[in-house]
Amino acid sequence: MRRSAAICMMLLLVWPLRSQQLPMYSQYMMNRFLLNPAVAGYDGLTTLNLTAREQWMGLPYSPRTVALSADSRIIKAPPSRPGRPDRRVLRNLFRSGNVGLGGYIYNDRSGLIDRTGLQISYAYHIRMSEHQLSFGISLTGFQMKLDQRRLEMEQDYDPLMGRFTRPLYVPDVNAGVHLWGPSYYVGMSSTQMLQSALKFGHEGLQEFRMEQVYYFMGGYSFELQNGVTVEPLVLLQTTFRESYQFDLGSKFYYGDQYWGGISYRSVGAVVFMAGFRFESFHIGYAYDYSLNNMSHQNFGSHELMINLRFGDTQRRYRWLERY
Repeated sequence: MRRSAAICMMLLLVWPLRSQQLPMYSQYMMNRFLLNPAVAGYDGLTTLNLTAREQWMGLPYSPRTVALSADSRIIKAPPSRPGRPDRRVLRNLFRSGNVGLGGYIYNDRSGLIDRTGLQISYAYHIRMSEHQLSFGISLTGFQMKLDQRRLEMEQDYDPLMGRFTRPLYVPDVNAGVHLWGPSYYVGMSSTQMLQSALKFGHEGLQEFRMEQVYYFMGGYSFELQNGVTVEPLVLLQTTFRESYQFDLGSKFYYGDQYWGGISYRSVGAVVFMAGFRFESFHIGYAYDYSLNNMSHQNFGSHELMINLRFGDTQRRYRWLERY
């Protein structure tokens, strides 16, 4: 078997069994909707988010991810009475504004594997005093294919690789729950719940299934002196069978305009984050530094996040203290 074909076969067969089946995000806390559908519209704002990430920059065929998401809360006001001020508007906003909708598209390239996905999400939010409990579900699907433009073979046609010319189309379902208050949040979500089958070729090849992946995340913020707010963060990703990964760190806010942060990733990386806010725009940057031998072979991982938020949080949800 030629070397090129052997390498591609290894990538194709091992990829579904690895822990990083889904795109990785270092600034997940700035757009938790990417990991949990229950977050859609949780704060009453309409949010647009663009995330671009390149992992292990400098290595050939290194993983690259681009994701574009949008989510919002459906707010309904009761009909007004002609000639009279309607005092029921603010009182009934929660009662009639429980539904959140969202969706995102992404492209994730890893080696010779190119994956493009779409997700549509529905969330239902329940107010409990100064807390909010949310439930969400998503319908997802993705296309996975081999990028033959970067495939180098010793001859024009390889019978073995000819079996992988057609892209795969895989549907799936995600679900999550999210509890949120003025100074904290906790959430749990499950992705790839259908464990859809991936069939590569026909003769002599096994049937592989996507692993069901679980996310547990949480954060708690408290204020220090001089307008500084500290927010410890944790994210656990696991399949409950073969693999797990956790991020443990903290973000630091200076007022409502600037933030920074640092976190440790159990696979062997330290993440440094920084960002600022200008009116409705939030811009963040993250740099991942590997703690293993990979650090000598690449220029680290880089992630850029641009976030745009519309709406009036304080008018709709007066119990919220910060965005």
